[in-house]
Amino acid sequence: MDSARIVDLYRYPVKGLSPERLAEAQLRTGDHFPGDRLYAIENGPSGFDPAQPAFQPKTRFLMLMKNERLALLRTRFVDAERKLIVTPPDAAPVEFDLGSPDGRAKVEAFFALYCAEELRGRPRLLEAGGSFRFTDSARSGFVSLLNLSSVKELGEKAGTVLDPLRFRANVHLDGWPAWQEVSLVGKIITIGSTRLEVLKPIDRCLATHVDPTSGVRDVDVVGTLRRTYGHIECGIYARVLTGGKITPGDEIAPEPDLFG
Repeated sequence: MDSARIVDLYRYPVKGLSPERLAEAQLRTGDHFPGDRLYAIENGPSGFDPAQPAFQPKTRFLMLMKNERLALLRTRFVDAERKLIVTPPDAAPVEFDLGSPDGRAKVEAFFALYCAEELRGRPRLLEAGGSFRFTDSARSGFVSLLNLSSVKELGEKAGTVLDPLRFRANVHLDGWPAWQEVSLVGKIITIGSTRLEVLKPIDRCLATHVDPTSGVRDVDVVGTLRRTYGHIECGIYARVLTGGKITPGDEIAPEPDLFG
């Protein structure tokens, strides 16, 4: 298999909110993608226990699958200050200190108003803590990768151009034929000295139907996948075996099979 290259890197500090493009990412062995899914906004009581964090279905949080108006918010997280900056449509940015009780109360009040008609109860800001992250899968240590050739072909089947950000992946790559990434499940890929084990394809949900810029639910991505390919997968999950720095432009290649 030919090599591919990294086109873009993204993190999603708050589950369901907008991406942040990165100039580089320092992957750590056995860990999640840095700065990804650190927070979630509980949509009514979820049973999440911060003292013993455990996987919860994404339906218990505010998320694009059900709350497409989240796509209209532009957000940025400042790590050192634990500050979330939210820019609503046609309004000035609002800053929230997620490290203080007052700041968390204010961000909860913001979403109580912004998503008022979609709430099952009082929204509550949840922080992952430790090695836990608010991922969509119960298995830990994920980095998500998206083959842009697959997205392009899928868009052609759907009769439109699909923005890759619909798929909310960490690593966008190009250079492999469409869907060739699926053949890597169970294998190891390298990015310089960094090594990742490809675990499984990513099942897609109705969040991909939402345009990440307009917030309009406009394309039946899941239905197109099912009708065209007989599955609902697009992208792959990987686990970090050997950490290291990755940047756009880096080459990604399968590790040679020493046993043929």
